Amino acid sequence: MYRPKQFNMTDENAMFAVIEENSFATVFSQHEGMPYATHLPLILDREHGLLYGHFARANGQWKDSADQEVLAVFQGPHCYISPTWYETNQAVPTWNYVSVHVYGKVEMLRDPDEIMDVMKKMITNYEGVHEKYQMDELPTQMIDGLLKGIVAFQMRIDRMEGACKLSQHNSSERRARIIAHLNQSEHEAEQQIAKIMEKDLH
Repeated sequence: MYRPKQFNMTDENAMFAVIEENSFATVFSQHEGMPYATHLPLILDREHGLLYGHFARANGQWKDSADQEVLAVFQGPHCYISPTWYETNQAVPTWNYVSVHVYGKVEMLRDPDEIMDVMKKMITNYEGVHEKYQMDELPTQMIDGLLKGIVAFQMRIDRMEGACKLSQHNSSERRARIIAHLNQSEHEAEQQIAKIMEKDLH
């Protein structure tokens, strides 16, 4: 991952937070000799340094993923930064963003109880603590069909890289100008970048 020194993330907990807040990842591997990617929600287990998810069984990427190092990319908020927001017109446009890359080995889960546990963790994560949807309420036949159609896995986190480009190479005055313009936007991504920049500025 290309990450200039001033944008490099070194705080593990900060990278974990990016993963949890932006858990719909892109999983890359070599499949049949070619680069291949699948978009998947992944659940983080901070304590054990693991990511959990599942492929559709019809997606052949799972068949050779366990034999190689896999990359999962978590893209945080990002947005265009206009030079018209600066105190001078002698500048060029840029893009601010937050992103985390996770590298590790994938292990396919075979035990039905482990697979169900992964599915329940994902539902709880996205439904919330007061979830209304419960897999246990589904007919056994439907659950069996679901489990046959997926391949659940865990990915060991061997290393992480993070980049947090928030105009850090600019003066505090210029960054304040950028934040002010982003806060006026109706777009959620721009507002999110403004909030992160505000924390970094103070």
